[in-house]
Amino acid sequence: MTEDSSRTPARRTRLTPERESELYEAVLALLREVGYDGLTMDAVATRTHASKATLYRQWKGKPELVASALRHQQPVSLADIDTGSVRGDLQAMVCDAEEDRMVEDAALMRGLHRAVHDNADLKQALRRLLIEPELAALDAMLGRAVDRGEVAPDNPALGYVAHLMVGVFMARPLIDDTPVDPAYLSGYIDAVVLPALGVRPC
Repeated sequence: MTEDSSRTPARRTRLTPERESELYEAVLALLREVGYDGLTMDAVATRTHASKATLYRQWKGKPELVASALRHQQPVSLADIDTGSVRGDLQAMVCDAEEDRMVEDAALMRGLHRAVHDNADLKQALRRLLIEPELAALDAMLGRAVDRGEVAPDNPALGYVAHLMVGVFMARPLIDDTPVDPAYLSGYIDAVVLPALGVRPC
């Protein structure tokens, strides 16, 4: 019996890693230029010399494309970090970050803040593709610290580490009129996050 081709799901043509990276960089560049509301799939297609059909085949729409681009440009994934100590793990989050890139990324996320509140599809895509995987990796990181005896399992700060790490990116520009940089974030981890976890910095 011949399979009805009209009922067969279309296969997604895989892009090369290089081509995918090109697309993501173009998306981020457009976000910085025109913001989320001004970014269109037409503009991405024009900037990358791709067809809209290709973009929609690879990503369902603008929210998923933007969330995927943000995930791709992360300098390091928490899931790849395991130094053997909680301080080493937290510091590894910033030690390889480039200052200029961190400033750009922080500004980009602040610019998306309003769009996230106004666009449920963007919020859902960011949570699914970016936030939830990183939260799971952070939970695993902190779980290893508990298993090693570095952090008490009933330490109430365990549930607030993600909030501490995200909050500093919003607070420093507001309070000091200065963006977060790797040196500041490294000091913040030693002075604020580790003491909250009951860990003495080396």
